[in-house]
This record gives sequence, C-alpha cells and structure tokens, in this order.
Amino acid sequence: MRDINSLNKVLLIGRLGQKPELRYIQQGNPVCHFTLATNERGTNPTSNQTTDRTEWHRIVVWGKLAEFCDKYLTQGKQVLIEGKLRTRQWQDKQGNKRSTTEIVAGSIIMLGKREAAAEEEPYRAGAAATDFPADEAGPDLPAEGGEDDIPF
Repeated sequence: MRDINSLNKVLLIGRLGQKPELRYIQQGNPVCHFTLATNERGTNPTSNQTTDRTEWHRIVVWGKLAEFCDKYLTQGKQVLIEGKLRTRQWQDKQGNKRSTTEIVAGSIIMLGKREAAAEEEPYRAGAAATDFPADEAGPDLPAEGGEDDIPF
C-alpha cells in the first residue's frame, strides 16, 4: 500500500564495483548482489580546487533480472539502475543487531560502449512485479554482513 504523498524511487548511474554474485534461495528464487559506485565532483569556491567523492551503493536484484545481471554485467560496467530503498535487519552470530540499506533494482539499463565480443544486443532489462518475492526484506534473505563488511 502506498501513501498518496510518498514515493520510494531511486535512480543511479554508476559503475559496478565487482562482478554480480548470483545465488538461488528458497524455491529456487534467483537473487543477485553487487555494489555500484557513483561519483560527485565539487569545487571549493574560494580556492577553485575540485574534489571528487565516490559513494558506494549495495544493489539487490531478484528473478530473471538477477540472472540477466549475472550473465551480462562485469566489474567496471556502467549502468543505470531504477529501484527502491530497502532497509533490513538481522542478528549476527554474536547476537548483535545489524542492519543495512540497499537498493532493490526494478530495471537496469546497460550504458557505455558495446563490447566487441558480445554477439547479442544488450537490452533494457526490467522486472515485473511477479519477479520479486512477496517480502524482499524478510527472513528469506541470507544474513550477510553489514556496513562493516564492505571490502573497500
């Protein structure tokens, strides 16, 4: 149910931090995880010096779109992702409460130059509502590490 005055939508253009990791969870549902880097450039008005800032985003993809990501996306590939923010919580092995915020991708568009080795035309990959489990943020998800486990 959506409040008429609210919207949970994320649009990102960035580059993949690593090859997507595809797994199959309960009932064979495919889920794919990867990170996406976005860059911002700022200028200090007094010194005219520019600074770059990289922000890392955790991306989760479900269903056929997850299989698409595993097959076609590689580290460094530039993509446009449309999705929604999700925060999930779990308990780690030591009993501590952990949480993470992720972008659940609904569509992915490959950007940049077409790779010469690719025979097939890359296409806009979108997921229908039926490609997502009823509760993406539920207990079906593997208990992964939180923000402290980011390898960069």
